[in-house]
Amino acid sequence: MVEHESTSNPRDEHRAIAGRFTALVVATPAEAWDDPSPVPEWRARDVVAHLVDWLPAFLDAGAGVRLPPGPSVDDDPVGAWEVHCAGVQALLDDPTCHDRLLTNPHIGELPLDDAIDRFYTSDVFLHTWDLARATGQEPALDPVRCAAMLAGMEPMDDLLRSSGQYGPRVAVAPDADPESRLVAFIGRDPAWTPRSGR
Repeated sequence: MVEHESTSNPRDEHRAIAGRFTALVVATPAEAWDDPSPVPEWRARDVVAHLVDWLPAFLDAGAGVRLPPGPSVDDDPVGAWEVHCAGVQALLDDPTCHDRLLTNPHIGELPLDDAIDRFYTSDVFLHTWDLARATGQEPALDPVRCAAMLAGMEPMDDLLRSSGQYGPRVAVAPDADPESRLVAFIGRDPAWTPRSGR
């Protein structure tokens, strides 16, 4: 989970970013769900499980919001993601979402849609790279969004690193593309493949 300021509407941001993640989920071959991912000790299905698992507790504790339950990621990663994603989108599409507040001891009080955008939708964006690489697909992350996210995270390097959510920054060439620089910042090797992860 990472905070990221966005200038776009939270519902549109989620629709676009989660839509790309959904396309990768749907295109993942059934036999690839247990392949390794760029996150140490995670399989491809664990990338989906992470996103499906942490947000419901965050929303319930902070805003009393309960997302519709879906199937287990272990049994049906595609179905689990689709139910979860649809529930989040329906919440963001509700015109009252911005007027509701989420309270959390670590982040204070925020409009519900802003909290989802800053902490969850940005997490989906980052893990899009993980799922794509784990399943042999192209991440194709938006370079403008990559550059903007990196610019927002770099001043918080020490804080983010001390959170334990990211590994050591990986060195990349000065002229590396924005996607490579972003994933290297969060501790991923841009050259990672399932073969190198075995």
